[in-house]
Amino acid sequence: MALGFRRNKPTGRPGEWFYCIKHGKVEEGPECPAKDRLGPYSTQREAAHALETAERRNQEWKDDSRWNDRPAGSAGE
Repeated sequence: MALGFRRNKPTGRPGEWFYCIKHGKVEEGPECPAKDRLGPYSTQREAAHALETAERRNQEWKDDSRWNDRPAGSAGE
């Protein structure tokens, strides 16, 4: 008996912006499955820069001594 779940149906709301990593494009509202998207973002411009935002955040977390065991500013990974 089905429980009413819809697999692979995109979720989100119109007016929210996403960046689809599979297709390399900005989309408004739910077009592609969540597994292929970054977002939601407030504007189309923010979504267009999603990869740069993710890279910057990853670097900030990598450099944050609270998230790793090596002292801040040390070399190596």
